[in-house]
Amino acid sequence: MMILAPLRGVTTRCFRETFAEEIAAAGFDEAVTPFVSAIHGLDPLADRELAGGPATGGMRITPQFIGKDPVALERCLERVRDAGYDTADLNCGCPFPMVRKKGRGSGILRTPDVLARMLEVGCRAMGPGRFSAKARLGVDRPDELLALMPVFNSFPLRFLVVHARTARQMYAGDCDAAAFEAVAAAATMPIVRNGDVTLPTPGKPAGNIMVGRAFLRALGARGDSPELLARYLEALERTMRGDRPILGAVKELVSYWRGSPRWARLWNVVKICRSTVELRMLLKGQAEF
Repeated sequence: MMILAPLRGVTTRCFRETFAEEIAAAGFDEAVTPFVSAIHGLDPLADRELAGGPATGGMRITPQFIGKDPVALERCLERVRDAGYDTADLNCGCPFPMVRKKGRGSGILRTPDVLARMLEVGCRAMGPGRFSAKARLGVDRPDELLALMPVFNSFPLRFLVVHARTARQMYAGDCDAAAFEAVAAAATMPIVRNGDVTLPTPGKPAGNIMVGRAFLRALGARGDSPELLARYLEALERTMRGDRPILGAVKELVSYWRGSPRWARLWNVVKICRSTVELRMLLKGQAEF
């Protein structure tokens, strides 16, 4: 199983629909959405990510929620279930300090009782084997998730995605392979590997993996990447209003492309584009190059 990772601001519904052919060709079976907040009083289906129900095209779409209120989560899950989503995921891994300090994302690992209630609600609302979680190895230490495995093992989870870094590491430093293997050995549910995971070689099994940055970089390394970006720009213009959010989405994607020779050179130009007109002229010139 290969899952497209939830990269906030990048692997959105617009991205997935624009690059559906490329995503399928890479071998993805499923995509987990960038997280949607589970907050009392907010309708999750009002979010652009979930509005309209699951995307078509044959790939499973799993909504991911972030929060620490079991009542709010249950309401959100009932809404998305009724809208046609048959799986959902809990974000236990967001490493950003402003999130974890509020006890959400990776911060929920510090409150096992809250974590247990959220997992209980998720499994009850979606049904056994239809609710999953995505976690870091811990907040400060790589053995924190291992100590919490009795909690995770208490529920009939579909799988547990493990990003093999701590929250403190953010996305820097090496993944801890030994800590990941210890968690996998302790788990009673399938474990999905995440964190610096490369795209598998065609025809070679890779196990259960979640891939994000490697797929984005592969798009940027393609010879037709300017045309791909132009296609994405057109799709964004159909779904967003105003240059600022559109340019923000484009720049977020291109920031992952800076490792390729073409985009290493162009990044400094793209990031200062002030309008979609400027960006389109730049892309037209690259496509003709």
